[in-house]
Amino acid sequence: MSKHDHTAIPGAKDLGLLSIGVVGIGTSGPVIAASIMPVPSLIFWRNLGGALMMLPFALKRAEWRTKDQQRAIAWSALAGFFLAMHFICFFLAMRYTSVATGTALTALQPIFAAIFFKVRGGVIPSRAWSGMLIAFFSVALITGIDLQISLRNFVGDLLAILGAALSAGYVLIGSKAQQKLTTSTYTTVCYLTCAVTGLVIAIASGSELFNFQARQWWLVLALIIGAQFLGHTMFNMTLSRVSPVIVSLVVFFEVPVSAIIAFIWLDQIPAAGIIPGIIGLLIGCGIFVSRAKVRPDND
Repeated sequence: MSKHDHTAIPGAKDLGLLSIGVVGIGTSGPVIAASIMPVPSLIFWRNLGGALMMLPFALKRAEWRTKDQQRAIAWSALAGFFLAMHFICFFLAMRYTSVATGTALTALQPIFAAIFFKVRGGVIPSRAWSGMLIAFFSVALITGIDLQISLRNFVGDLLAILGAALSAGYVLIGSKAQQKLTTSTYTTVCYLTCAVTGLVIAIASGSELFNFQARQWWLVLALIIGAQFLGHTMFNMTLSRVSPVIVSLVVFFEVPVSAIIAFIWLDQIPAAGIIPGIIGLLIGCGIFVSRAKVRPDND
């Protein structure tokens, strides 16, 4: 039996952390869209900053002595690689399509997470698949309209969907790692691996790493404090107690937060035809996950 109850409502403490996380991660899309720093460089600096913030706490814990902890550190590194790949897709999506559309399509994450548990032997009631159909047709609507707008927008949509799948993998692997590690150790290893992956890609692609105007560094700082620390780290703090399916579901609320910030700050208004698709996508994902009582035999 899985350690998680994949349908349990989180306690008050975790609800508070998840609420902070939603606001923090909701700033991510607009800040990325506003930045002109190359994507690999932005990923490197954001995650290096996040890793350095958590490193003193991780060193104090010294959680690398037992074989279980060493295995969990390896899982944390794998989660960091998935996070880097997710960021590549998500960051590019924020620059190719609108913030509202990109974050909405990334909200497919919990469906990918729930399907993973289904493959592992979890039970998902047949009525939950109605939500999947609603989400599927909503995605078709969004991507179809974006293709009419431009090929660039459509590519952004595809990147956001791929980013959702990679994000689900990151959350699931992170949940496993944190059964043996505290959040400080897990996030230090995860973020550092993500930063190194970003650095390798930046060097390989010839991306600039240092010569940027002050505004770009302020945007990096905003990403580190908002999306990385108040967003991802708050979510990660709940993963040892809260199902990754529930954590993924809570990320839905990133969509309106990001859309509002993008509207106020960047004057981004999604095309009228896309708005019903975004609403349908959120409804479909919500129905799917809320009805998917996922209970795999092993976790």
